[in-house]
Amino acid sequence: MRLLPSSLTLLALLCCSSLSWAQTATDNSPSEGELSAIDETAAQGLLPLDDLRTFTRVYDHIRTSYVEELSDTELLEYAIKGMMAELDPHSSYLDAERFEDLQANTSGEFGGLGIEVGMENGFVKVVSPIDDTPAQKAGIEAGDLIIRLDEQPVKGMTLNEAVSVMRGAKGSELTLTIVREGVDQPFELTIERDIIKVRSVRTKMLDDNYLYVRIATFQVNTGRDVAKKLKRTLQDSANVRGVILDLRNNPGGVLQASVDVADAFLDGGLVVYTEGRIESSKSRYNANAGDITEGLPMVVLINDGSASASEIVAGALQDQGRAVIMGTRSFGKGSVQTVVPITESRAIKLTTARYYTPGGRSIQAQGIEPDVVVERAKVTAVKPTLRTTEADLAGHLGNGNGEEEVGSKERKETRDGETSMLARDNQLHEALNLLKGLHIFRQQASADAEQ
Repeated sequence: MRLLPSSLTLLALLCCSSLSWAQTATDNSPSEGELSAIDETAAQGLLPLDDLRTFTRVYDHIRTSYVEELSDTELLEYAIKGMMAELDPHSSYLDAERFEDLQANTSGEFGGLGIEVGMENGFVKVVSPIDDTPAQKAGIEAGDLIIRLDEQPVKGMTLNEAVSVMRGAKGSELTLTIVREGVDQPFELTIERDIIKVRSVRTKMLDDNYLYVRIATFQVNTGRDVAKKLKRTLQDSANVRGVILDLRNNPGGVLQASVDVADAFLDGGLVVYTEGRIESSKSRYNANAGDITEGLPMVVLINDGSASASEIVAGALQDQGRAVIMGTRSFGKGSVQTVVPITESRAIKLTTARYYTPGGRSIQAQGIEPDVVVERAKVTAVKPTLRTTEADLAGHLGNGNGEEEVGSKERKETRDGETSMLARDNQLHEALNLLKGLHIFRQQASADAEQ
């Protein structure tokens, strides 16, 4: 196998380190002869010689003097993990177990609590709980900081180590100590682990024929599932008036899946493009011609738990003027991670590019700003006094046009339904109201065009 000059340099350094291990702890500097193999390549500016000398000396001291004996394999793996951890919160070394977990996550089934997490100031930060999982049912919220796992402090753990603790057998329990903004003291939540089977896409019809599409995470087949559900719904319900796409607390996932989802609602055009240092990290992703929904009015819901692939979809639909974005500013993860297999069972997840919306916006550390800001709130509707209506009066005249009469009872049932949605999810309620307004405007515009 042909080695590149940088590989020769590192190989020579490791050889020098091996020689120095046989020396005493106070005499561990490589000799001039031992360094001759790397002086020439270092002079070419390929690798910093002094820094590499420092590395080998530290490596040698740990190997010979650390209180517990560690193998070369362990030390080298620790070095790799440390190097990856210092890059950014999303780059990491995937040992055999983590590599297997990643493959399971993208396919939609894994064991644990059901939380998408990252690191912040040495603590585990919840990006978002996954729908219909133990974490979501226990009340975990996006933005929570986990400071203890059972009796183990999180401070000092790597993200992989923390995730490993959170994984476990179905039925076993884990107590999380959580710091939450707006809550004075840390509090504990005990959660029972389960097999997490993520249902990526869910749909339902809201009142007056408005289609609600919820995407919990972007898996390999998410785009295909969205297209299939849209086509089936539109075939079964010819009178769909608009679409709500809910991406709240969606942590992202597979990049191609986000492109496929945006493609379902766009009639061609750019979805996202990426820019990185190497040529292979520069890509452009375009939608195919043909909007499955044929331009139905559309609202996309996002919040600070909407990250990565969610932001790609929201940004594309916003820049192309296809949808109104509603909610709160998204998480702001605008980077692309490439999984590079190193061996059959190990890999690195490396940040290789930033992605940009069709309008050239970088989402990294900025997020998507919604067109209509609606904070999540608990809303209590003021119920009016129940009054007698014309339809309640005995002997009242009929409608005249054959329309169904609406008395106080029917009005109360309608009002109760709207109040229930408002109290349960005010953002969804506002999205539905906006869609109704867009539908009315569209009808008026069509009528004016025909005149």
